[in-house]
Amino acid sequence: MLNEAVVKLLKSSMWDLATCADGEPNVVPVAFKDVTPEGTLVVGDVFLDTTLKNLAANHGRIAVSVCDAQKLEGYQIKGTARYVTEGEVVDAFKAMVEKMFSGAATAKGALVITPERVIVTTPGADNKKEL
Repeated sequence: MLNEAVVKLLKSSMWDLATCADGEPNVVPVAFKDVTPEGTLVVGDVFLDTTLKNLAANHGRIAVSVCDAQKLEGYQIKGTARYVTEGEVVDAFKAMVEKMFSGAATAKGALVITPERVIVTTPGADNKKEL
């Protein structure tokens, strides 16, 4: 589902996470993120309070947008997220965040996102094409 171009862009760019609950959309940029070898997306929870509330209210439904503004290349990944508070992925995000913020902030957990659809947002003939 996540081809080489999508993974490359996900690893090199910021992501925007979009969730919705009770008709109120929410979008947040995230920098503490990665793509696992299995193709799941992981996001460290530093400031995701509204995102987590929305996920609890909408059965984990989430969209991730990633783009390279210079190349005009982009993708939207729709899927389901689950929240974890322990394990290797959480430990890795905790270490990363604590190092960056010199201990003033930490990761409280992580979102593990299972992609279900990948949609091209790049302008051109493939725009809106599902991979």
